[in-house]
Amino acid sequence: MSKQGFLRSAQLALMASSLATGLLATVPARAQDAETIKIGAPLALTGGLADEGKKQDIVWKMWVEKVNDAGGLQVGDKKMKVELIEYDYQSEGQRAGQLAEKLINDDKVQFLFAPFGSGHTKIVAGVGERYQIPTIACVASSESVFDQSFKHLFGTLSPNGGMTTAMVKFFKEKFPETKTMAVLGRDDVFPKSMAEGIAKAAEAEGLTVAYKELYPVGTMDHAAALSSIKATNPDWIYVTGYTQDLILARKQMQDLGVTAPIVTMVTGPSYKEFTEGLGKLADGVTSSSWWHHATSYEGQGVWPTTAAFYEAFKAKTGGDPDYVHGSCAAAGEVIADAVKRTGSLDKAKVRDAIAATDIQTFYGPIKFGPNGMNLVRELPIIQVQDEDIKVLAPANIKNADMIAMPK
Repeated sequence: MSKQGFLRSAQLALMASSLATGLLATVPARAQDAETIKIGAPLALTGGLADEGKKQDIVWKMWVEKVNDAGGLQVGDKKMKVELIEYDYQSEGQRAGQLAEKLINDDKVQFLFAPFGSGHTKIVAGVGERYQIPTIACVASSESVFDQSFKHLFGTLSPNGGMTTAMVKFFKEKFPETKTMAVLGRDDVFPKSMAEGIAKAAEAEGLTVAYKELYPVGTMDHAAALSSIKATNPDWIYVTGYTQDLILARKQMQDLGVTAPIVTMVTGPSYKEFTEGLGKLADGVTSSSWWHHATSYEGQGVWPTTAAFYEAFKAKTGGDPDYVHGSCAAAGEVIADAVKRTGSLDKAKVRDAIAATDIQTFYGPIKFGPNGMNLVRELPIIQVQDEDIKVLAPANIKNADMIAMPK
């Protein structure tokens, strides 16, 4: 080929490439993408929060499977399949934010499911807000996460305050001689919020908070704090943290002879890992939760009743669901309801539809307040008895009476 012919061929190739690039920028997304609703989820599948992250993973996959088996979600006059895209952020908050960016920019997700815990939810919510992506948090209940003027963050858990005031009143009624308490909390967003909230609620009801301290994340020895608590001889000991923190604290309480008529750990007994890890040592420990499978809610969604969700979960895993499973499965129903009412995937319209959510589900009512949190409702107070979880309140789902902590 002559030099002139080679140059001419190169020019034609360049023109064709430029034209193709222009067309790619203007043509609609691939048909498969156009017919798929993409939900992104940074998940803690390894690291310190892996137990909790895996709970989110299993129920989100259960929900997606049920939705797609029924043909997808109703959007206008058609049904669209759902694709769940997950990445393991290894329990590292900064990485959770980076992966949320990747899900939005590279995977083109239209919604985000937030990870476990108020702290990491806050990070991912900040990314969602920047890109105006509706973000559904199912395991974040600290008001401090929802007071950031986020317009695209919505949480299916009720505020922490609903767990503290009711518990103080309930315990005072059951044990009127309760006068003093000790509070030990993990210095992390949710546990710190609960520690501060219970102390405030207790003082408002006339109790004396004889001890109140926070322990750093990663603490492997609570002996000094527990010895100080023992010296105050409290009527009520309240410890916050995540599962492994609380297992360690309970074992060290036994070793050091630290006890009280009431021992509460939040949210230890809400998880089967707590009772399995402690065996008989878990007996008598009280807690509070946002949901329990003993409830009997009915409503819209792929599971029309609490019992239907319970049976599906039991068949899938062989175990009982806790509040993380319930809340996170219900998060999908928020999206389903919003796109059905909107009839499109327009970000602004869907965001407004989510803000106006007012539905009944197997998990209970979901109605968001001005800050995006699910409105306060009666939440279960629970206790471990004979290595089994018993519901003490509210009265309509109660299945046991409270007992004093065994010495």
